[in-house]
Amino acid sequence: MERILEAAPGTRVLLLGNEAIARAALEAGVAVATTYPGTPASEIGDALARVAKDAGIYFEYSTNEMVATEVAIGAATSGVRALVSMKHVGLNVAADALMTFAYTGTRGGFVLVTADDPSCHSSQNEQDNRYFALLGGIPLLEPSSPQECYDMTKEAFELSEKLELPVIVRTTTRVSHVRGAVTVGEVKPGPKKNEFVKDPKRFVTVPAVAKERHLVLLQRLVEADKLASRSALNKVFRLGRSRRKGIITSSAAFNYVMDAAKALELSVDVLKLGFSHPLPSTLVSDFLKGHDMVVVVEELEPILETSVRALAQHDGIPSRILGKADGLFPRAHELNQRLVSSGLTRAFKASGGSLRKAAEEHDELPLRPPVLCAGCPHSATYFAVNKATNRKAIFASDIGCYTLGLEPPYSAADLLVCMGSSVGTAGGLAKVNDQPVIAFIGDSTFFHAGIPGLINAVHHRHKFLLMILDNRTTAMTGHQPHPGSDRGVPGTEVTAVEIEDVVRGCGVKWLRVVDPYDIKLTTDTVKEALKQEGVSVIVARRECALIAGRDDTGAIIRKHYIDQELCKKCRTCVDKFQCPAISSIDKVQAIDDALCAGCGVCAQVCPHDAIKEAK
Repeated sequence: MERILEAAPGTRVLLLGNEAIARAALEAGVAVATTYPGTPASEIGDALARVAKDAGIYFEYSTNEMVATEVAIGAATSGVRALVSMKHVGLNVAADALMTFAYTGTRGGFVLVTADDPSCHSSQNEQDNRYFALLGGIPLLEPSSPQECYDMTKEAFELSEKLELPVIVRTTTRVSHVRGAVTVGEVKPGPKKNEFVKDPKRFVTVPAVAKERHLVLLQRLVEADKLASRSALNKVFRLGRSRRKGIITSSAAFNYVMDAAKALELSVDVLKLGFSHPLPSTLVSDFLKGHDMVVVVEELEPILETSVRALAQHDGIPSRILGKADGLFPRAHELNQRLVSSGLTRAFKASGGSLRKAAEEHDELPLRPPVLCAGCPHSATYFAVNKATNRKAIFASDIGCYTLGLEPPYSAADLLVCMGSSVGTAGGLAKVNDQPVIAFIGDSTFFHAGIPGLINAVHHRHKFLLMILDNRTTAMTGHQPHPGSDRGVPGTEVTAVEIEDVVRGCGVKWLRVVDPYDIKLTTDTVKEALKQEGVSVIVARRECALIAGRDDTGAIIRKHYIDQELCKKCRTCVDKFQCPAISSIDKVQAIDDALCAGCGVCAQVCPHDAIKEAK
């Protein structure tokens, strides 16, 4: 069994922030947990998936974040505890359900974890999801360490039931993926079944009901403010003699503040907000009254800073408040010790101490760009598409491993917005351009958000080629199953939904399935597809190379090598086809045997038949 389930009460366990959230949910008696995988939140669902059967809970990888939220809502309104987790942009998808759920409220504890991604480590934007808490009137907790991820998740379930509201736990990439020692408690299974008690005047949000429930929500937020001001999740740390100088901070920014303040030998009081929305007005007001100058430090948007300034103005507190509005800290990207140290130095005119040299030189470290894996079927697909079109096409891309088709030598991504957008944007591109339009979308992404766009394209007779890159898994986030998978959470049975059936059900008349490892077939099929009227669809199906291991016959992987006597040094294998196993050093191309996945596509790419199968 996994350590998040078997660890004995009172022991200290080394856990990711995400794993600490999973353990806390189990201890809190969660009955239903759902997710759509997305970095930096993926490990929450993965950890729960591995232990769901032994823990006696229901867990699912849902079709998308909206569905995941709706399933959890159904469970929580029945009176059991439910957890739903997603990355920050996933909350855009789930928001329609969450905003109204705040009105109806919940019976059982309902916790939504959103993992934000400052600096866009694995995302198309770095939106600040604290705004969703403000927008929906939803209590918000912000941990800054794995131990706090654990503590705050347990507290979130208690708050949810006390206030009868959903509660958001917001992490960031650095909090989700940092490892730390977590002291765990006892796993206490909660009720797994409960009868839904009908109450249409609460849960059926026709306008008359919604108007009344909005008033209930506003009253609950007043109660939440009082709870926040008394909450042990909000703490004051005193460094040296404060001399009436203070800092207010939250989330990962707190860690940078403490490191920088100690290195700069500041005498300052630090108010760390873990229960940050609604703003604990009494606590913050008292802190401001006790300090002549307060610096607000937070990542991304100045949400906390704006609220603190408004509170000071409302209460007539003369404290000088500094932050992003004064140019001390950037509004974009992650903070770090160097940035925070610089801002605090300017604010407090500090001169003592210094940060570690490593922190100063952080920006000088070399970057490693991501690449498609050796044997990735997407490499073969992009090579075939470029060969079929001679690169004279517009490419609408989507979210997944295949987004890396953006980079040379393929350069097969011209427009990317969000999950599922390739299908819709392809229709718009086709309407106003004479060039062929090709949309790429992955199998998991197609189920997540591509189907409505395809129905729209068929209905309006858009003309483009949709290529569904089916590698049989949700590869980008850790090989989680999706509706097209024939496997689900361990210990459960699922029904695989065939992509071809869905495509035909959307009204598509021209559909082909190809193995992208067959370059000639894929190339010819793309050429044929582009001659069709309306929407044509090609399903390029080949299992992800990382999970294949063996070919369809069960034979050992067939490694390949470059016969140097036959090689003409034309560089086609490196200039037009991207595989990490193929290198070019001193004008000599070679295949690294340790990296070769045995796909054999490079042998088809070589125009001189110089790439051979190893005996």
